[in-house]
Amino acid sequence: MTIIFVNRRRAGYIAVLLFSAVVLGIAGYFANVFLPNVNRDFSVFALIVPSLNIVVFVVTLQWSRPRFEAFWLFILAALWLAMGAWSSDLIGYVQCSAIYGQRMQGHSGSISTRSYCYEMKVIEAFSWMNFCLLTIFFIILLMLTSRAQALGRQFAWQENIIDLPWFGQMPGYPGSGTYTNGHQNGASYAYPMQQMLPSNAFVIQQQPGHSVVIQPQASGGPPMVNQIPSTQPSMA
Repeated sequence: MTIIFVNRRRAGYIAVLLFSAVVLGIAGYFANVFLPNVNRDFSVFALIVPSLNIVVFVVTLQWSRPRFEAFWLFILAALWLAMGAWSSDLIGYVQCSAIYGQRMQGHSGSISTRSYCYEMKVIEAFSWMNFCLLTIFFIILLMLTSRAQALGRQFAWQENIIDLPWFGQMPGYPGSGTYTNGHQNGASYAYPMQQMLPSNAFVIQQQPGHSVVIQPQASGGPPMVNQIPSTQPSMA
């Protein structure tokens, strides 16, 4: 089952989408005030990054493969890193609360410098937040896909991403017909150290230097198991 992975992935992506929507709204306001002549490069870049993030996440929430998602997580994380660094360079360590009565002239009017400062701080904070979240998502995706391959799914990078197991779970999504508890359409797939034992079987961990002695009981009860130290032949 992969219910935990699906739910946590959806919750994390929705959080990134909300942050991206806030940045896109502020960037749209800046574009309306400044473009095409004032702060053109940053305004355009601030429009592209959240827009691309929203489009990619809407698609990946509907359909995705681990290799496809890993590629876009890496690209988007790099773009948000650039956005955070660029906004930090523009606004720096300016104390917005200390700005009074100043205005910035744009292409289609002017805005309060204090408001501009606060909005740039929001873009900077959400850019760094998205970068950190996407980096964490990328690392988790690599770990889960590698773990799925170790459990026997050689083509985990090409399969549907919802079939990835969360930590401590086996691969398979309920109702998908793929790898649920090691079975698919009646066929059994043996994962390393995960082979099912018969109900009447048991495992005996033999201690080093001991012999296992199994004695059946006449009454038909479970056999008695003893471990006796092995005798070493004496050297002449």
